[in-house]
Amino acid sequence: MDFELTEDQKMIRDTARSFVQKESPVERMRKLRDSELGYDPAVWRQMGELGWLGLPLPEEVGGFGGTMIDTSLVLEQLGSTLVPEPLVASVVLGGMAVVHGATPAQQKELLEPMCEGQTSLALAWSEAGSRYDPAAVEARAEKSGDAWALHGEKTWVLNGHAADHLVVSAQAPGGLSLFAVAKGAKGLDVTSVRTMDGGRAARVRLDGAEGRLLGEEGAAAPVLDLVLDKGAAAACAEGLGVANAVLWMTVEYLKTRKQFGVPIGVFQALQHRAVDMFVQVELLKGTSILANARVDEDDDDVRRSAVSAAKAQLTNGGFFVVAQGTQLHGGVGVTDEHDISLYFKRMRVLNALFGDEAHHVARYMSSPRFTADLG
Repeated sequence: MDFELTEDQKMIRDTARSFVQKESPVERMRKLRDSELGYDPAVWRQMGELGWLGLPLPEEVGGFGGTMIDTSLVLEQLGSTLVPEPLVASVVLGGMAVVHGATPAQQKELLEPMCEGQTSLALAWSEAGSRYDPAAVEARAEKSGDAWALHGEKTWVLNGHAADHLVVSAQAPGGLSLFAVAKGAKGLDVTSVRTMDGGRAARVRLDGAEGRLLGEEGAAAPVLDLVLDKGAAAACAEGLGVANAVLWMTVEYLKTRKQFGVPIGVFQALQHRAVDMFVQVELLKGTSILANARVDEDDDDVRRSAVSAAKAQLTNGGFFVVAQGTQLHGGVGVTDEHDISLYFKRMRVLNALFGDEAHHVARYMSSPRFTADLG
């Protein structure tokens, strides 16, 4: 596999890096976490103008027809300064659910304005008892004439508090299906909740809310399986940006913080810990690249194995990096005033999204390739 970036990909990466450094330092996230929305609609539109919101989406809906590798290059840079705009929630989850689960006409209607940054989407799949299983759905859809009425509850819907349309999974007579529910629909109750990293999500109650069937009835299960893998790969890319920022923030601290009249970085024990952090970041980089490259492949087992390996590395090695960075900063590292505490919290959220370490290790071990190698 060729890991070299194309010229276009280098331009995407460099543009995103320049943007976050100039337009979205960590201080911007600090201010926005106390706002009702949690991000800036003007910056969301700017991302649309830059083409980031359409990177993995088809050209027919205003996208660029790119890959998850293209999107991962942007996400890594967004993670480096904790940019709060919902690119993963709206584009990777909501957007890709529409791409893989809706008709061409529905795709055009829902995705064109999002590509421009005029609207946003959310995928409402998780329920209180579902854990990481998208097929464990109790929400139901009842048909009356040409309309569908949805009943049930969804939890921790990323960007659910702000989305113009929710893509909701529900059990229909023909099986698990996807429905589009417009913001403000009668029977839709959305409660904004804060996440531990200062972001926003939503609890969604459906009490007869009108939904529009996306694509074919009963076809949602493989779509959700694929889309949540893309979400996990995206989390690894963002987590790589978080971990890399923490590594170099910590190295700089070791160079400047003095104890006993010398920089603490001269002590070999601390140098070893910094090296261990570097190793984990490099492991995360390799597994993240592979996951985002293989998540677009048709072979489900290849996709799942690569994604699970990367997500396990994120929840293990990624957490190691932020934990070591926090400890090496001493007491100031656990205060809200220091940026490293914000990175720590964001990494913990990314660790939990789309499957924790135990979930992905078990899934990796269930791979036919893994069991064949054992035999």
